Amino acid sequence: QVHLVESGGGLVQPGESLRLSCVASGFTLDDYAIIWFRQAPGSEREGVLCLSSNDVGTYYSDSVVGRFTISRDNAKNTVYLQMNSLKPEDTAVYYCAREKYYYCSGYESSVDSWGQGTQVTVSS
Repeated sequence: QVHLVESGGGLVQPGESLRLSCVASGFTLDDYAIIWFRQAPGSEREGVLCLSSNDVGTYYSDSVVGRFTISRDNAKNTVYLQMNSLKPEDTAVYYCAREKYYYCSGYESSVDSWGQGTQVTVSS
């Protein structure tokens, strides 16, 4: 049984940082690409950043390049999204998801398992 559980969201001021965690169970984490999506109020869900099974990162939102990074700790079965220099427009529910294969596509159609989401609010 595949499960993904996000945590680490919260309310922060602009310019501050958060690290989101995605704890995986039911599969070998480093055999799959893991992608972070987000959905802002009134907007469609979009891909943010993905990590392939061989730890190659791919950005799907230009607005987070240079501010967000993705990493994994296989010993802890956890993928992280480090978010620095947060802006109000980063406010969204953030989801981690497992893509079907080793490599990243960035499309929801490639996802076979979703986490429940964690809320990030950036406001002064």
